Amino acid sequence: MKLKKKTLFKIHSWIGIKLGILFFIVCFSGTMATLSNEMDWLYYPGLRATGQGERVSYNSLVHEIQKEFPDGTLTYWVIPNEPYLNDIAYVEEDGYRRYVFVDPYRGQVTGSTSVTFQRFFRDFHYYLFMPFYQIGYFIVLVFAFFLLTAFVTAIIFYKKWWQKLLELKFQKGSLVFFRSLHRVVGLWSIPFALVITLTGIWYFIERTNIGNVAGISNPKPPVFEHSKGGFPDSVAFSYQLDYDKAAELAQTEIPGLKIGGVVPARKANEPIYIRGKSHVPLVRKRANRVYVSPGGYEVVGIQKAEEIPTVMYINDIADPLHFGSWGGLITKIIWFLGGLSISGLVLTGLWIALKRQAKQLAAGNNPVMGIWKYINWAISSIIVGFMYYFMISTYSVAWTALVAVTLILGFIVLISWYVFDYRLKKAVL
Repeated sequence: MKLKKKTLFKIHSWIGIKLGILFFIVCFSGTMATLSNEMDWLYYPGLRATGQGERVSYNSLVHEIQKEFPDGTLTYWVIPNEPYLNDIAYVEEDGYRRYVFVDPYRGQVTGSTSVTFQRFFRDFHYYLFMPFYQIGYFIVLVFAFFLLTAFVTAIIFYKKWWQKLLELKFQKGSLVFFRSLHRVVGLWSIPFALVITLTGIWYFIERTNIGNVAGISNPKPPVFEHSKGGFPDSVAFSYQLDYDKAAELAQTEIPGLKIGGVVPARKANEPIYIRGKSHVPLVRKRANRVYVSPGGYEVVGIQKAEEIPTVMYINDIADPLHFGSWGGLITKIIWFLGGLSISGLVLTGLWIALKRQAKQLAAGNNPVMGIWKYINWAISSIIVGFMYYFMISTYSVAWTALVAVTLILGFIVLISWYVFDYRLKKAVL
């Protein structure tokens, strides 16, 4: 039993220490993604909803967007669930995407940007800005298994863990205190960690298409022949569509549908794709789909959340559960705090290990440091490099934003060095 407990502790420590920096990046980026819409609300005044009452017609809103971006192409339209957020229209222009904020009650464009916090942190957490051969995707997804293993091993080797839910030790030094804090926070984070790991493992199953999960969960849009009345292919094609008519058809097909997103047709033989929420709880917007032909304005495809197969239902509740958006702002805040807890566990685990190593060095021992810290820093540096590449080439951010990000990263590195190196070494001398 002692050997088994020691082995479990080694597994737990290996995950938290050898992979600590990467583990923290994955956890913290996901944590920030939970409240990224709210960060946008704070940073972009144009995203703050100010009106109430009846929405202006979709066609009127599109007309306002066209006046601001006459040479652009409307590619996506987000209608947030959050009542404090304006609509966001994605407009492609000159090879770049603009996120255009539209007040649906006053019927006017209120601002635009080349990147939002929501997009930045979702991309960061989704694939670490490393798109080549899906390396980034799988680095993130594998950590779902690591997180599950870390919590399971901890539960097994902590005897009578349910008696230690409030056991903080203040009187026996910083090392003992942080060990007890690490244990207490870890125990209280178990339910949240299980949700994160199970949904993360589901993403892995979808990405690898085990059991044709990806094929079942992501049906292809319907194919049809466009009518002679279709619009000609042109730059302004996306602005010429009758979105009011398409929305009316969608809400007729799915009574009570609260439209949450519109994907405009790009040409006459592609459908207008409308998604939204219905009475079915938990599922994301795309669980309800209505496809409308842009020429004759006929419904050419429909999917109702209450009729989808089990595999698709599980896939459509994964995002709301993983990011905590299923219950609005309250659950987002809870998930944010849960994410901070797990991120904090990584940091306290690293601190405990480094503190132990510092004491061994002070006592004349020479602990084996290994190459894992260099691997962590190397991959982290690659991630930062790709992040700058995306900010410049894809997001087209201003130089002032690049400077701000650089200063923030520099501050984080400085604080990390001070806490995990300078202070530790000074404390044991």
